Amino acid sequence: MKDHLQTKDWGLGLKGHVIIAGPCSAESPEQIEKVCIEMKKENMIPDMFRAGIWKPRTRPGMFEGIGEDGLKWMEIVRHHLNIPITTEVGNAAHVEMALKHKVDVLWIGARTTVNPFAVQEIADALRGVDIPVMVKNPMNPDLQLWIGALERLHAVGINKLAAIHRGFSDSYDKRFRNKPNWSMPIHLKREWKGMEVINDPSHIVGNREGILETAQRAINFGLDGLMIETHHDPDNAWSDAKQQVTPAALKNILSQIDFKDTLGAENPSEKLKDLRNAIDHLDDQLLDILQERFSLIDQVGVYKREHHLTVFQSDRWKYVMESRTQKGVEKNLSEKFMKELLYCIHEESVKRQEKQLREAAAVKK
Repeated sequence: MKDHLQTKDWGLGLKGHVIIAGPCSAESPEQIEKVCIEMKKENMIPDMFRAGIWKPRTRPGMFEGIGEDGLKWMEIVRHHLNIPITTEVGNAAHVEMALKHKVDVLWIGARTTVNPFAVQEIADALRGVDIPVMVKNPMNPDLQLWIGALERLHAVGINKLAAIHRGFSDSYDKRFRNKPNWSMPIHLKREWKGMEVINDPSHIVGNREGILETAQRAINFGLDGLMIETHHDPDNAWSDAKQQVTPAALKNILSQIDFKDTLGAENPSEKLKDLRNAIDHLDDQLLDILQERFSLIDQVGVYKREHHLTVFQSDRWKYVMESRTQKGVEKNLSEKFMKELLYCIHEESVKRQEKQLREAAAVKK
């Protein structure tokens, strides 16, 4: 990242967790009005109202958004709720129409973020415009592609930037519509100081039943807000019906979330400092133990090389995996964690032994 970019230069200027809500797609002026009325009735007025005007779809023939007419209906939101509106743009023409209708905040969708040409086209259309822009993560877990999209916008003078974490395609994990891969938004916040990241649990889980759990995890991980698709009649929505909730359900979800504060620039308490110092000390010990373990692995590698044994020994690997996992579970460590930890250690062990074989072969030549 660029060293001169400081926290004060970034973000939407949020004072706390932002809540963005509204239908997946604008369908009619009546729909927009009903959503607004129900939000007022439930006293559930979000910080920002979202509605898709253009909907990129995998195959033609599906509902691809109502188009520019939907932007005119956003005046209904201003009349009833008097809050900022946000919508997705996918090209320069979308930007021009959104600006003409005074959309307050734009976002770039996951399908657009994957294409640097499309992002650059949007950035060029926004050159010199003072408007907040949010960028959803790309479809696949590519942090540099996500950062690159944000950088393209900053390069044309857009400083009011935020990211949206909506999960990543994973055909093997059936628990999610888009796997959250929580390390990605955390890495983004770590690499880009001051960048606010808003979680989109609707697209991550793909159903309304799992929104609360995912939203709470996002807050636990220090993300800065939530974008939750909200419709007055979700079951009959024109797009993404299964993942939308009513304003009443939204109110119920938010009432159950424990919104946690981040330390930010504040100094932690002495108690927290002591606990962190203790953790740092234990981490040092862990690293020393790992160093010692891999030193023994290197000796094992020498023995295998001298006795013409294969690097991978399936019986030994099975024993280590099963016995260590069982011991870990007995010490209140999860089975999943133990298997992932042991797999990483095993991969590093194999790489070190393979390196020894290559070096030995090179010497013989």
